[in-house]
Amino acid sequence: MRAERGLWIFTLRREPPPFIHPHGPRARPPPPPGPAFAPLPSPPRPPIRPAGERRGSPRPGSPRSAAQGAGGRGRREDGGGGRRWLYRHVQQEIMKLSLDVAVAYLRRKLLFTENGVDLQVCTSKNPTCCTKKMEELYQTAAKQDIQQLLQTSSATLKFLISRNAAAFQETFETLIRLAENYTSTLFCNAYRNMAAEATTRVQEFFTDVGLFIFGTDISTEEFVNRFFDTLFPVVYNHVINPGLTDISLEYAECLRMARRDIRPFGNVPKKAIGQMGRSLLPSRTFLQALNLGIEVINTTDHLHFSKDCSRALLRMQYCPHCQGLTLSKPCMGYCLNVIRGCLANMAEVDLHWRGYIQSLEELSSAMSGTYDIEHVLLNFHSLVNDALLQAHINGPELSEQVNKVCGPPVRKPTQSPGCSFDQNKDNQGLEMFSRDSEETLSSRRKEFISHLRLYRAFYGGLADQLCGNELAAADGLPCWNGEDFVRSYTHRVVGSGIKAQSANPEVKVKGTDPVISQIIDKLKHVIQLLQGKSFPKYDKWDLRQTGSGGGVDEQISGDCDDEDGCGGSGSGEVKRVLKITD
Repeated sequence: MRAERGLWIFTLRREPPPFIHPHGPRARPPPPPGPAFAPLPSPPRPPIRPAGERRGSPRPGSPRSAAQGAGGRGRREDGGGGRRWLYRHVQQEIMKLSLDVAVAYLRRKLLFTENGVDLQVCTSKNPTCCTKKMEELYQTAAKQDIQQLLQTSSATLKFLISRNAAAFQETFETLIRLAENYTSTLFCNAYRNMAAEATTRVQEFFTDVGLFIFGTDISTEEFVNRFFDTLFPVVYNHVINPGLTDISLEYAECLRMARRDIRPFGNVPKKAIGQMGRSLLPSRTFLQALNLGIEVINTTDHLHFSKDCSRALLRMQYCPHCQGLTLSKPCMGYCLNVIRGCLANMAEVDLHWRGYIQSLEELSSAMSGTYDIEHVLLNFHSLVNDALLQAHINGPELSEQVNKVCGPPVRKPTQSPGCSFDQNKDNQGLEMFSRDSEETLSSRRKEFISHLRLYRAFYGGLADQLCGNELAAADGLPCWNGEDFVRSYTHRVVGSGIKAQSANPEVKVKGTDPVISQIIDKLKHVIQLLQGKSFPKYDKWDLRQTGSGGGVDEQISGDCDDEDGCGGSGSGEVKRVLKITD
């Protein structure tokens, strides 16, 4: 008993083990204060006993003999030399062992003082060092461990989507500013007398463009028509029927209301509506889909585990500690059964996650070509210029039509200011655009999709990934099967998904998690958006293969003519290439 107590003191002084029973050895006083490595005196060499002297009989003059003759004083004077010799011997033996083996030895020899009758999960026929309170703490730790593993496993995927979502949003914002800059510059250079009024309309138009792309519930047809409605009075006042003074507000309102009937800009507004709708809507859907992907990952990262799953995780990860098996790992089959049972609802996301990535890939391909948002926005000023030229050419005829609808122009004694648009100021910060064809917005989308495609089976293979990389023991090594340390796991290993868990011997799965069901419904909805099925005007995004070129002619199915912008862009087209920085 003293030897064990001495061993306990030595262990605490050398280095506390990573896990010590919270109660410690019962009825054992704390060790006396002292340095971490208190020197132990060398044990005295035992004297040679005379022949015939019995072991244990006191020799004359020995400490024991003196103690018997002096009332036990010799016992105090001895100082425990024999005991120190035992300490030294134990110290030398333990130094030969690794720290882990020593810790396991100490736990088996000194700490197994509980019989485990109050334990609910970590019950065992073998001695145990766990209490009910420890079991509760272990259960909390087991759930935290698995949640941390889930977050670690999805961290790369989450970063991939969130980084690109932010990059694409920033790119769209920059595209909008640059397109606004081009259009305002058009008025300042070619129509300077009306530039101040027109620039205000341009700013309002591109504000609506940004609101639509980033999720506001407005119609592209509505804000395109509003732009040309408000532009017509300005064009009439300075191009069609210019005067020394401006038209009155009442007359301007009449012109705005009559624009769609008079059609001063020909088919340009209809063409702009077609191009904006077919380019902005896919970009808006693309951003919404990326944000939903982040939401799916955040939801599964903080999955709520059932009571039965929590108990299974405790039994798999921490119940071996109660028997001193702190270095053991669960068997692969055992780990798969537990994790597949706990992640059964998450595995139901797999099918819809695959469809989500496939639909993103299809939409990304369909966004290239004539209706690429980069092409449409950066060439919008060309459409505006075409509209102004047509109004100028048809000026006399338009004046007659306006007189029939609104009467002769009523003017007020004010003069429109000149151009106040600072081109140099708005050009600052747009140097990220370059002519490097390898850094277009389309190429960046393709690069993102190629990386995202690697995670198609993420939710279907998550349990195998966790057990294979983190939790389970390697093949051929002794492992924990939930009850004891064995060579192999003998129970049946079930598959993934809720239906497969009916035969799971380790975890009972009851029904579907409503949070996961909600995420699946959102994935189904965004897949329909990505496939164009929720856009009655545009039907479905369609990819059509060309013949000998081997390329892909991406376009949107449905009726399309020259007025909608399916033909060439004509002369004056401005081509800019976008570079997105990491």
